[in-house]
Amino acid sequence: MFNKPEKETVVHIDILTPKQVLFFEKIVKTLEDLNIKVLVTSRRYREVEQLLELKRLKSHIVGFYGGKSLEGKLVSSSKRIIELTKLLCKTKPKLSISHSSPEAARASFGLGIPHICVNDSPHSEAVAKLTVPLSERLLTPYVIPLKAWVRFGINKRMVVRYRALDPIVWLKDFKPNPKILGQLGVSVDETIVVVRPEETFASYLLKKTGGKPFYLKVIESLLKVLGGDVTLVVLPRYEEQLKTLKRRTFKGRIVVPEKVVDAASLLSYSSVFVGGGGTMNTEAVMLGIPTFSFHPGTPTYVEKFLSRRGLLERVTNPKTLAKKVAKTLREIDRVKRVYALKAKKLVLGMEDPVKVVVKTVSSFL
Repeated sequence: MFNKPEKETVVHIDILTPKQVLFFEKIVKTLEDLNIKVLVTSRRYREVEQLLELKRLKSHIVGFYGGKSLEGKLVSSSKRIIELTKLLCKTKPKLSISHSSPEAARASFGLGIPHICVNDSPHSEAVAKLTVPLSERLLTPYVIPLKAWVRFGINKRMVVRYRALDPIVWLKDFKPNPKILGQLGVSVDETIVVVRPEETFASYLLKKTGGKPFYLKVIESLLKVLGGDVTLVVLPRYEEQLKTLKRRTFKGRIVVPEKVVDAASLLSYSSVFVGGGGTMNTEAVMLGIPTFSFHPGTPTYVEKFLSRRGLLERVTNPKTLAKKVAKTLREIDRVKRVYALKAKKLVLGMEDPVKVVVKTVSSFL
């Protein structure tokens, strides 16, 4: 399907988040199988570094995550652009790819290196403004309309839409690892509810939440309503969230992994998922797990799409959310059968984004 280049060709891929590790893992391998050398870069960031190690994906660490303040984000991004520029000048890649990395887009543009942008989050406007206009192509899921992207300054002819949602990349042919429960000290006989906090420090949420954690209210309500018959596993995003959860303790009634875990496997053994973000919500849906979203911001295109298909319910009131989770658990067998059928139908209709990305890369090389 794709032609192998005659001479060694270097392609740069910048990875900034845990989701991007999962998304680009197979893309890196596919490109390397085509005799394309891949330069993977990342940054100092708790979950990303741990997941890169878990997946055994080698990367050059360039710079660090800027934290919760706008000043910190700007300073860290500025320094990272300089460091990344030096690395790209040394390695001379023919092409750069990122899931909307402002530093990769800016450094590539400044050096005359074509940049391919993958993005499923037009709601993250600051990131889109800093990457989409500087990219030669934008690859995005089909559920996001063109109008959501052209407002950032890209020609609609440069937008490539794939008929899939991003998690299909790592969930295709996925088989859960049963060892995950033992690693967490949880039994297969327990009723597991997984909670994923919101992106407290994301720039698009800072103005809405002021960096104040909403997930703590959600956890408190769940514990109050569900009682001791349910095991609550909370997966923190940042070191700060981990420390907060450990400090609060919740009287030992929640399980908080110290390190990044195989989230897809954990979800597979869960009864219900409660998420404040986007990617893991979609993961849970595609695995057929009853899913509730408490995402504090405006509903995203992906969230609206999943809601319309009855695969996700958005509930932002903690007390109401806890009651709905309790109701779902009371009839969990029936609910799971319904979700599994809907999820299977959704997944079967998807194409493989890896092929779309690699085909686009091939067209530039």
